Amino acid sequence: MTTITCYASLNSPWTYLGCARLAEIAARHGCTVAVRPAQFSAVFERTGGLPLPRRSPERRAYRMMELRRWRDHLSMPITLEPAHFPADEAAGVRLLIAAVDQGGDALSLLREIGRAVWEREEDIAGQDVLLAAADRAGMDGEALLAEAPSPQAARERHEAYTREALAAGVFGAPSYVLSGGEIFWGQDRLAMLDWRLGQGVSPGA
Repeated sequence: MTTITCYASLNSPWTYLGCARLAEIAARHGCTVAVRPAQFSAVFERTGGLPLPRRSPERRAYRMMELRRWRDHLSMPITLEPAHFPADEAAGVRLLIAAVDQGGDALSLLREIGRAVWEREEDIAGQDVLLAAADRAGMDGEALLAEAPSPQAARERHEAYTREALAAGVFGAPSYVLSGGEIFWGQDRLAMLDWRLGQGVSPGA
């Protein structure tokens, strides 16, 4: 079975916009999705990217144009300048790692955390917000939290996933990496990922 590894930022609107379509593509091709939250500030530093506040006015303006286009194209409600962006990801990463470890639907949880930021304008640093996101994703948020790794252990995993992303050649979020190492950067490359999987890509290919 082919695995699609999704390297993600919980704050990224592009991660959020891609989650539902990634789930549909994976299900249709019989793939598994491995969600890996990474520290993209560190990824940018290593790979030459810039965090949003340091980008040129032209790049920031184009980003807003693209958000409007994708919002309309996908008919997904999205707030262009949400009240709590960027939010502290630490608590959300911890819950997401718990979902990964417990075999929960981490991709659905990632989607609902993104929805909290970009549709509901909630602060994902708050525990109640995260528990509600888990519940919307079909998981028992309280039970998930009870088995979550310690904050320190979660930080170490987050750092390990970041090193893994860099080793895989990832430089932006979201990035979808096939078992053989082929990278598809951005939710706007999901159609190409779908096409590649339709060619019969196999693990290690």
